[in-house]
Amino acid sequence: MRLLRVGAPGQESPALLDEDGRLRDLSGVIGDLDAAFLAADGLSRLAALAMDDLPVLDHPGVRVGPPLRPGKIVCIGLNYRDHAAETGAPLPAEPVVFLKAPDTVIGPDDAVLVPRGSTKTDWEVELAVVIGRPARYLGSTEEAMACVAGYAVANDVSEREFQLERGGQWDKGKSCETFNPFGPWLVTADEIPDPQQLRLRLWVNGVLRQDGTSKDMVFPVAEVVRYLSQFMVLHPGDVINTGTPAGVALGQPDPKPYLAAGDVIEVEIDGLGRQRQVVGQA
Repeated sequence: MRLLRVGAPGQESPALLDEDGRLRDLSGVIGDLDAAFLAADGLSRLAALAMDDLPVLDHPGVRVGPPLRPGKIVCIGLNYRDHAAETGAPLPAEPVVFLKAPDTVIGPDDAVLVPRGSTKTDWEVELAVVIGRPARYLGSTEEAMACVAGYAVANDVSEREFQLERGGQWDKGKSCETFNPFGPWLVTADEIPDPQQLRLRLWVNGVLRQDGTSKDMVFPVAEVVRYLSQFMVLHPGDVINTGTPAGVALGQPDPKPYLAAGDVIEVEIDGLGRQRQVVGQA
């Protein structure tokens, strides 16, 4: 299934994209796509519905919001070999973990805002993993994959000066407003048989900047989920951003092409949909 939320910011309603590309209204069936829905085995209930019984939403141009109201957002840094190389960092012996504020999440086509005082706002296409059942001290990667509800596209927008040059933790370069475009869809895990075989691409102003594959992850999805469960409880509705391939502005020769107001970012992952953001100024 491809699940999404449509409508004005803060007023989104749940929907489903059927095999013919039509939006089906889920508002009469569920309240929202959120932690409570996933925890109550909502995906199984939706899978049992007759598609033709769901009303078609005929609203051309309707805004697509984030496909889920997430709990916490856990991020994995330096998780692609080529990205670590372009930034001059050694491959990590264990996953690099940081948190991103949930209120950074915006719709896939909403504006990304360059923070005030920023000169180093950067892009990162990432495979987002959505947790569907509690994950606590998991003993195997098989147990970990059973906790995955699905996948989505994320753009882990980052301010490199705030992240790397201002001291402290990475979080303050990761948690500026609008810094996590998410969606367009939550694609259920049964639709993605192998999350390590996905192509990730990102363009800025029509120039292909990132073109990688999830098979190049240092720590694959299953190991990331298992590993994180040793240090925190992952709850239904939590999201994991699993890292980015090479091609970020930070890794380019000087002058680095950091984002500025008016730039256009396009982001795509095989089977998970496409995003488009126009950059603005905070």
